[in-house]
Amino acid sequence: MKRITFILLMVSTAICSQARMPNIIYILADDLGYGDLGCYGQEKIKTPNIDALATQGMRFTQHYSGQAVCAPSRCSFLTGLHQGHAYIRNNKELPHEGQVPIPADSFTMAKMLKTKGYATACVGKWGLGYPGSEGDPNNQGFDLFFGNNCQRHAHQYYRDYLWRNQGKVMYPDNRDIEGPNYSADEMRKEALAFMEQNKDQAFFLYYASPIPHVSLQVPDETLKEYEGLWPETPFKGAYKPATGKGYTGHKTPRAAYAAMVSHMDRNIGMLMNKLDELGIADQTLIIFTSDNGATYAGGADPKFFDGTAGLRGLKGSHYEGGLRVPFIAKWPGKIPAGTTNEHVSAFWDMLPTFAEITDAEVPVKVDGISMLPSMTGKPQKAHDFLYWEFNAKNYNGGQVTVRMGDWKGIKTQQLSSGKRNKKNKSKTPHVPGKMQLYNLKTDPFEKNNIADRHPEVVAQIEAIIKREHTPSVLFPFETLD
Repeated sequence: MKRITFILLMVSTAICSQARMPNIIYILADDLGYGDLGCYGQEKIKTPNIDALATQGMRFTQHYSGQAVCAPSRCSFLTGLHQGHAYIRNNKELPHEGQVPIPADSFTMAKMLKTKGYATACVGKWGLGYPGSEGDPNNQGFDLFFGNNCQRHAHQYYRDYLWRNQGKVMYPDNRDIEGPNYSADEMRKEALAFMEQNKDQAFFLYYASPIPHVSLQVPDETLKEYEGLWPETPFKGAYKPATGKGYTGHKTPRAAYAAMVSHMDRNIGMLMNKLDELGIADQTLIIFTSDNGATYAGGADPKFFDGTAGLRGLKGSHYEGGLRVPFIAKWPGKIPAGTTNEHVSAFWDMLPTFAEITDAEVPVKVDGISMLPSMTGKPQKAHDFLYWEFNAKNYNGGQVTVRMGDWKGIKTQQLSSGKRNKKNKSKTPHVPGKMQLYNLKTDPFEKNNIADRHPEVVAQIEAIIKREHTPSVLFPFETLD
């Protein structure tokens, strides 16, 4: 009888193990460049844990962020919509803490996974709705939120509080630029606790690390790893505590940036070790990527580190350096280890990918295509095109971009004059710029604009722009509306 009971127990355990949905951990770095990791060619900054993910999983070489800046990129990730359809298409500040909220009826990845029984958490930086708003993470499908709700608040790493759901966790000894509680480490602790608490059920952890977004701040013990390695020019900074705007200075900005990336890598290593400790590593899909290209601000030095791996442009730009990001996926037994994939993909592919993995229903139209086939070595449907628009006048007057196969078209709004109008202190009106066209297969660094030689391709891209742009009251685009 005992033997029969034991056998039934083993069979039941095996069935439950097979039936359990995989855990999903999506790690989103902030402003990390395509070339900032060892597995993408970085030679100065040490990232052994992320490099190990690439060795144990699949490294994608043509993955794109949702947008060239933070909030809209995250909106595209969570909703599966490209920037012609997404509600948030630029960073839009409010006079109080937090950014413009995504609507209450938004269909988000977290809401979708909740229908499949997942425990859900967002740990890190949010930026899609102020505390208590309809865009608050707790109102968008997340059981737990911990971190910086507001993007401005995330610019300093020693704040005197972080949010846990609707309440503040206080750190009274912190002073914005220094203190005993480094926010990225507090987030890591919360993420580990969430994994521990939900080890016996499927969970979705959206780990949105604020690193390496400036200000340049990192614990001294990590900074020491890089101090004295390179020539340094101190960064003065222009942080204004009263408004929370600007970035703090640093005596050794290169060492600080490198240390921040390595510190993030170390925290990710702790997450990976926790999976092993809990015995659930084989049941977990881990994805690592970045929300946009390498930053130029706050003392960061992407030229010195070759943070774009030679790609043209930086954060805010629709050239490859502003949009193409590292993407690594590890899922033992499902994703072949040590492989590289050239599939062209984007942030809005994540929602349909997770839907296919979990057999979840997607009741709305999305722009993404599941990447699961390419991850698991099966025939993969390709995108007809990828689409971005960005109405920010401080970035080339605004940009609209299409990638279609190997072709990439970029159209900017150009100023008719770079001078300011003395009467109203505003720049003169924008006029539509000409389409730039690049063949990324033969010209991955976008050096040769060949639009004049391929008018038929330009016409196809113009037609896509006209079709895919949905007018937005919040983010009007002068060239398109």
